[in-house]
Amino acid sequence: MTDFFESLVRGDVLAVRVALIGLDEPTRRALGDELVAHVRRRRDNWWWGKESTALAVAAVGTLSTATKAATLLGRRSVWLRDADPEPVVDTARQRGVTWLANLAYRLAERLPRDEPGDAWHFVAGLLLAEKAAPPAGDAFVAGWAQALWWQPGNRQLPPLLDRLRADPFLDVLLPRLFEVDGLGSELASWGFGDDRQAAPRALARLAAEGRLDRSGLLDGVLGRLLRGDRTAALRPFLALHDLLAPTPAEVAARSATHLRLLADGPGPVAAMSQRALRSLAGDVDLESLLDVSRAVLTRPEKSLVRGQLSWLDRLARQRPDRAAEIASVVAVAAEHPAADLRDRAVAVAERHGHRPVGAVAVAVAGDELPTPVPPAAAPPPIAEVDELVEEVSALLGGRWPALLVERVLDGLVRLATADRGRLEAALLPVLQRHQVGLYGHLSVQLHGVLLAAAAPAEAAARRDQWAGMLTQSRPRRWRLFRRSPAAEQARRPAPTQLYCVRLAEIGQRLDARHDPGLLAAPTSATGAIDPTVLYERLTALGDRPVWRWDLTQALLRLPAVVDEALAARAAALGTPAGDELASWLRGNALPALAQQVVTVGRRERSSSYYLGYDHLPTRRTLVATTPPEGVVDQLRLLSVTPRPIGLGYGGWDDLWPAVLPGHRGLVAAHLLPAIAAAAQENVREGATILPVLAECTGAGGPALALAYGLCARHEVDRVAALDALLMLAAAGDLDVPAVGGHLGALAADGQLTLTRAATPLRDAVAAGARLSTWRLLAAALPPLLAAPTPPRGTPDLLTLAADTATATGVRIEVPGLADVVARGGGSRLVTEARRLARALVT
Repeated sequence: MTDFFESLVRGDVLAVRVALIGLDEPTRRALGDELVAHVRRRRDNWWWGKESTALAVAAVGTLSTATKAATLLGRRSVWLRDADPEPVVDTARQRGVTWLANLAYRLAERLPRDEPGDAWHFVAGLLLAEKAAPPAGDAFVAGWAQALWWQPGNRQLPPLLDRLRADPFLDVLLPRLFEVDGLGSELASWGFGDDRQAAPRALARLAAEGRLDRSGLLDGVLGRLLRGDRTAALRPFLALHDLLAPTPAEVAARSATHLRLLADGPGPVAAMSQRALRSLAGDVDLESLLDVSRAVLTRPEKSLVRGQLSWLDRLARQRPDRAAEIASVVAVAAEHPAADLRDRAVAVAERHGHRPVGAVAVAVAGDELPTPVPPAAAPPPIAEVDELVEEVSALLGGRWPALLVERVLDGLVRLATADRGRLEAALLPVLQRHQVGLYGHLSVQLHGVLLAAAAPAEAAARRDQWAGMLTQSRPRRWRLFRRSPAAEQARRPAPTQLYCVRLAEIGQRLDARHDPGLLAAPTSATGAIDPTVLYERLTALGDRPVWRWDLTQALLRLPAVVDEALAARAAALGTPAGDELASWLRGNALPALAQQVVTVGRRERSSSYYLGYDHLPTRRTLVATTPPEGVVDQLRLLSVTPRPIGLGYGGWDDLWPAVLPGHRGLVAAHLLPAIAAAAQENVREGATILPVLAECTGAGGPALALAYGLCARHEVDRVAALDALLMLAAAGDLDVPAVGGHLGALAADGQLTLTRAATPLRDAVAAGARLSTWRLLAAALPPLLAAPTPPRGTPDLLTLAADTATATGVRIEVPGLADVVARGGGSRLVTEARRLARALVT
């Protein structure tokens, strides 16, 4: 059977099929056992394209059950994306296999939800050959939705309408299309190029032809909108609803659903339901409408509130017997954050006989924020192998929180040098299961060290590599950042470079006995180390060697404060490490850096195929830092050189704050490109590091980063910016004028979408930061008002400024405000400027 396995590895499907001809069942089953063993022990264990087709033919031709075949073909190393089902079906027919449909169902259960197309076409081919009903699991439905716009081999597709008419799975899977989260994004891809309406148009056309049930489509759309999803994923369903153009009778039959969507749905969904309900004239139950209106009138979407006020105004005129009750509901909007809506609500309510009670302003001299909570202590060291293995599994399965990385590395050093045998037995299966170390230099190094702890042969093979890395990274002098001849600059981001040399050190430490652990293990959740604890660790080392990069990271984690008494004790140790600690505690740590705010442009277009080039922002304001001339900055920890937009911005941002937790301004400069991308590009979670940054200490602050974060594209990033702003304000560390000045200047320059900042700033006021918000706005407004055309969102900030100025009773002059007021006219910009001017006079 040697030829059989050679053909299998080559992906020679025909040779594999020929080898199976004439084999009896016992021989096939014995060959199946050898096949499973071969796949398990193959070193380069990856199967795709023709290889995966050959493997599937061999599995169906030798294994005895669908369960065994699915287990083999469902391995993570088997990629069935380009596998051809036809020879597999032929092999099953030749053998008389009756479980091919069962195999398809089992493979469908294994489809990854995030990449359902990996094996969908293969599974669908088996189902069609067996004339079996399609499964309705989420992953299979997602794969079907993806298959309607993508085919293996980039085959040219017929028009979407024809594809849907002929689709054998349409009737079964279409109802599930409305139930599986996230499939709206696939619907938007069903067209070609920028045609995002192809799917709604095709479905509406099939409903008009009678091929699809119109009522079922309407119910499916509303059900999807009720369940909610990301805004982009809901757009195709909204478009389908509009194209179906429901009749008044159809809307009336679903009025309860529309009322729920009006109250609780996302802005575009609520607007759609509002339009649909208003088309019914007076046929909506008034009691239900008034209940819902109380919720609608407090929503932040101004157009929605404005439309609801107009609707209620019309109803009050049509139903004079209920006008007073309707007016009392309208009065709810008299407390709306938008001043123009408050004024309109008061006017409508008074028109129908209700006079809202105005809010009584209470002068507040400052912010009312809770006392800041100090950062939590770092969790205790890992003491058991089982706990270490569990933490390694968590680390390899997601992002890299710095505290978890440090805890794993410290536990690895301790346990690998104390209970190596038990660690090897427990850790190796986890590493084999996670298949890490394939992408990214730092991932490779971490996986190598973990594997070395689990397999002694791996450690022996990597010792020379680790020694070479440490030799290349060793500066001429012991002390870091001392004046020295020019050194070669690091090619990778500083955290990557620092962790790589630290991992090389850790790899070399694994052969020791009873290592006490890392000097650099944090004592605080921010990554910082208590200087006294570091002194005690050095004292406890005795005559053990001090590892160079472990000590370097430990020193970088010290707070930037002078402690002469502890420095004297450290110097008394009489060791180079003690002298280095003493020097840092006396203030001879990081040299003073030159900082400069700079603006960079886009990278040069590399080719005409760079499709995303035109979507890159044209300019970005960043911070550059430069160490004094002659100072060694081997890892570029001190040097921040902003790169043109589109060339990337380092990476491993989660690790940065814990590298230099006592130098907040420097870390903010390093992180700024990623945070700016959250505001200027479609980058999600680029600014979520801001609260961690706010917990750091040291000179400088993240003022520019906060300005970008408040205008981030995604809500999760704006919330993070708000949290960081409140934390800094409560601690007294917020440079309010700087944040406001950057916000105004960037928005006036067109680098930010100012409308996004209104909500987090209103939330800051609600959280108690009235004075900080007013001071921030007072600094932001001058560049906005001086712009030739003030950016959209400026009136909203003027409104909030008037409210906070009134609430605090603090008068701050706003340059340029009087000039806007003097323009006259009834534009909203001028109206809100007048409101702020009156508040300052009052």
